[in-house]
Formats: sequence, C-alpha cells, structure tokens
Amino acid sequence: MNGDRPHATTPTPVADTVPIGDYGFLSDGEVSALMSPGGSVDWMCVPRFDSPSVFGAVLGKRAGRFRLTPLDVRVPADRRYLPGTMVLETSWGSPTGWMIVRDVLLLGPWHHEEDRSRTYARTPTDYEAEHILLRTVRCVTGEVQTVMDCEPVLDYGRSPVTWEYTGEGYHQGEARAEGSDVRLTLTTDMMLGFEGGQASSRTLLKAGDTRFVALSWGGAVPPTTYEEAYAKQVWTAHHWQHWLARGRFPDHPWRSYLQRSALTLKGLTYAPTGAVVAAGSASLPETPGGSRNYDYRFSWMRDSTFALWGMYSLGFDWEAVDFFSFIADLAERDDDLQIMYGIGGESELTEEELDHLPGYAGSRPVRIGNAAYAQRQHDVWGALLDSVYLHARAADHLDNRIWPILDVQVAKALEHWREPDAGIWEVRGELQHFTSSKIMCWVAVDRGAKLARTSGETAKAQEWERAAQEIKDDILEHGVDDRGVLTQYYGSSALDASLLLAPLVRFLPPDDPRIRATVMAIRKELTVDGLVLRYKVEETDDGFSGEEGSFTICSFWLVSALCEIGEFRKARKLCAKLLSFAGPLELYGEEIDPHSGQHLGNFPQAFTHLALINAVLHVIRLEAQSEGSAGETAPAPPG
Repeated sequence: MNGDRPHATTPTPVADTVPIGDYGFLSDGEVSALMSPGGSVDWMCVPRFDSPSVFGAVLGKRAGRFRLTPLDVRVPADRRYLPGTMVLETSWGSPTGWMIVRDVLLLGPWHHEEDRSRTYARTPTDYEAEHILLRTVRCVTGEVQTVMDCEPVLDYGRSPVTWEYTGEGYHQGEARAEGSDVRLTLTTDMMLGFEGGQASSRTLLKAGDTRFVALSWGGAVPPTTYEEAYAKQVWTAHHWQHWLARGRFPDHPWRSYLQRSALTLKGLTYAPTGAVVAAGSASLPETPGGSRNYDYRFSWMRDSTFALWGMYSLGFDWEAVDFFSFIADLAERDDDLQIMYGIGGESELTEEELDHLPGYAGSRPVRIGNAAYAQRQHDVWGALLDSVYLHARAADHLDNRIWPILDVQVAKALEHWREPDAGIWEVRGELQHFTSSKIMCWVAVDRGAKLARTSGETAKAQEWERAAQEIKDDILEHGVDDRGVLTQYYGSSALDASLLLAPLVRFLPPDDPRIRATVMAIRKELTVDGLVLRYKVEETDDGFSGEEGSFTICSFWLVSALCEIGEFRKARKLCAKLLSFAGPLELYGEEIDPHSGQHLGNFPQAFTHLALINAVLHVIRLEAQSEGSAGETAPAPPG
C-alpha cells in the first residue's frame, strides 16, 4: 500500500449524473447501448459501434435519450440480466403498482438467403443483428402510469430530428435529420405523439397489461404486436443462452463473473469483421472533470493476445478464429502495423473535439476519433506474433498465408526494437525506451523463432533465437535498477504496471528473483489501497496534468502475476476485492477510484474483462491444485 503518497480524491459527479459503473450494456454485435438505472438509453450509435451517436445524453443532456419509466418513480426496485443473456430487466415499484421493463438489441436468424451481406467479412453464422432496439413492459400488479419519451439527436447531438407518422393511426413514426442518411422508425402499441424532436406516449397500465416499443433502423422490419415483439425477445434470449452454453466455465462461486465477462466480450465484438472494440463508449473520463477523455470504439492490436487467450480458455474457438482472421487481414495488408484500427479495418481514426458537448460530469474536451492511432508503439509486433503463436497452438494449425506475415513482422520488430516509442499507455510526452515495449519486441522474435521451428525453418529459428537473446540481454542490462526491479524505461527508477506482463509472457521464469522483485515492488509502491496505478503521474511525462484512478486491468494483472510467483493467498485476496468492486451488473470500466470505488473511463472495457478472465482462471487453477481437486481447472496463461 502506498497510503503516504499524495493522491487527490476523485471529484464526485453532480447529483444527477449516473455513476459510470451503474450503466447496463446491450449489444447485437453491430450496435451497443448504455442503459441508465432510471430507464433511459443514454448512449447508442447506429449503424455501427463507432458511428455518430443517436442518443448521447451520457455526454450532454441535449444530445438525445430514450426513456421508458413509471411517471412518478426515478429509482428502480431491481435490475438484472436474464440469466445467461444480454436481456436487461428492470423492476419498478410505484405507490400504486409494479411493472417490469425488458430491454434488448434483437438478434434473429441469418436473413441473407437470396443476397450477400455488404458488411460481413467473416464466415456467416446462423444469426445476425435485427437492427432493432426492443423495449417491453408488463404491469405485474396494481396500476402504473407509464411514460415513454424518445428524443434522438443525431451526429453527437448536432442534428435534431423531425418526426412524421407512417401509415394510419398513432402507432408508428419515422425520425429524420437534415443531411443525414440515418432513418429511425419507432413502432409501438401505445399511442404516439410528437413534440418537436421528441416522440412520446403516456398510458395507464393495469395488472396483466403489456406494451412494447421498438426503435429500428437500416430498413429493419419491426414487430407490430406485443406477441410478435415478445417472440423476438425470447428468440434473442435463447440465442444468448445457447451461445453461453458452448463455453467452458469452472464450477466455482466466481463463475458468474467469467460468464458476464464472456457475454460482454461477445457484445464488444463487431460481428461482420470479428474485431473486438476496446469499449462501447467514447470520452467517458478517467477523472470526472478532467481531460483524459478518449474514444475507445476501436480495435487495439495489444488486446489481441489476451482476447484470444480468453476466448480459447473459455471454449469460444469460433470467436477467437474470427478475431485472429481480422488481425491477419490487417497484417497481410499493412507491413507497418498500426497500434489500432477501425472495426472495419480503417486506418485513419482522426481525432476531433466536440466543443458543443459539456462531457460526462463536465469532463472536457469530448473527443471522437483517437490520435494515438498514428503513434509508434513497439508492443504491436509482440501482440501480433504472440497471437499467431497462441492461435497455432490452440488450433494446431498455421494457415499458409501466415508465414509471410510472420517473416515480415519479426523483421519489423528487429528493425525497430532499439528505438524509443510512446509505450503501452500511449503517452503524449517525450518518447522513451520503455522496458515493456522492449519485452514485447522480445516476445515477437521469441514467438517467431518457436513458430519457425515447428514449421521446419531451422535456420530462421536459430537466427531469431540469437536475436531474441540479444534483446533480452539488452533489457536486463538497461531496464533493471539496483534493486533488481524492471523499470518503466531505460535509465529510470520509476515503476510501471505494464511490467506485470513480464511473467505472463514468459520473459523470465516466474521464480527469477527479478520477476519477484518487480511484482512485489509494484504491489508495495504503485498501489493505493491495494489497487494498482499505471504509473505515478508525477514521474511520467504523459502529456497531461492531473490525477487518474487505478487501472483495473493492472490490478487484475497483479493477481495473475502474484499467482505466477507463488503468492496465492495475496492473489486470491486481491481478486476477491476486485470482484467486490464490480458494477451492479458485474460490468467494469477502465479504472476504479480507490477512494470511492467509482468506475471511471469508457464502459464496459474489454481489456478489463479480459484481464479478469485471466486472473480468475489463475486463482481457480491454483485453488484446485492446492486442494488436490480432480475437477476442471484453468488452462495455462499465454506465452
């Protein structure tokens, strides 16, 4: 614990700001939504994760929202996902009655039977997104006055819509905005009225009454009756349960966290290409009121190894193959790999500041796009080659197109490993010889050598083994301080949580004294109340000012690293503490404020859930070994 180091308490958001960790997450594999406890869709972008928002109230109240609640109650009685699904159920108790709302982004059977999809680059499946957000209501007892307000504002709150009725009656309307191709259709068995850019319904529900409202786009055919809507909801729920049943989950009290993480990762996977987005949101702050606000709706190369490891470990091989194929497509196309790409493989992710939005809890600037795509980060080759190595081991096969990619990317690592870079945390200050970047260059060459040997390329394997040893020797000479601790960058004495990856990628054996010293130094000196910081902001020129919360992924890395060095009790205690910080729906953001337990940063965060899977499986595996259990245990970590 580093309790004596000055560390500012994170400002508390204003009273009517929804805590980030309280949001629910919906997805259909193409679009995602953040649902507030108060029954409002506060963030949704169509037709893709990274499209401009149609509901953006999480970043500014005037940027659009979609509310369905009792008239006189703001706080629900309970919220949960239907077990094994991405269907969110909210129970409401009012002074006069009770009602239940279920929200879901619909999935349905594959419907391209007589044409070919213009977006799918992967092998088609038996299902695909319906392009419909469905909300159903059932009054359980008594009577409840119910309110529905749908006010989309397109293009991140810059383009208000106008509504027009379609067909006869008051049950369907279409919203359009000048200059936009997006068309939103609202269909319901309630009576619709339009006031400016808002479509509304007011109705009294009595015990046994049901209602639905469906928002559709992209030419989707919405349900027109409650019975049809309910059937689609059931189909989607059963799909998620059947999908989850394909996984392998230990029989353990922590299984629900693994299952929710698996569902979240699936929900953060863009089905047409297999890309995994870092998060479904943009510009949620690392510190409320601060400037560390980024757009994370892109796919980072560094996530690839842990994503593949998590998918393979839990038995989701098809998803792993799709993500690997997305990565391979990029590596085949680009000799000079970027650190991140758009979910369709886009290379340019130009960053823009939206001055018209106040930001979450007044956190400005609000950013879309991410300028870090143009940074030079040397861990990219290690992430790619470790992914290839892991894929080859898990699939027991290496595609014919992979060897040329491998040859080129190992050569790139060897060409650049001696140069400084921006590091894993994408600092916008001076470039440095970051130790973790050097380690990932070693990973690239080491994995290349191993793959060359299994492919019968003996001469190439020997050449790369010698080069890998050269990189390792350089790191151990320049990246270790007098205490025997791996440091943030050459010539520094600063610590960096990314070095917790050293034992996980097998840079040195777990019993090497330098590994143990590094892990224990980070645990002692780079934590606040046991939660791990990325680095000390006063010691690192990251191009920003101000404090930040603990990085949850780093805390889960510490769990895994403690397991690796034999500190099982410390690892289990920390893992239990981290799981206790989960949001009410077992979701995680990027950071946790160690003082308040508040989730910070974009939400939900794929990398955090990947690290959770790694850590929990580490602990369960060691538990089983210590108890001599013959039951299912976790597989070995990557490397």
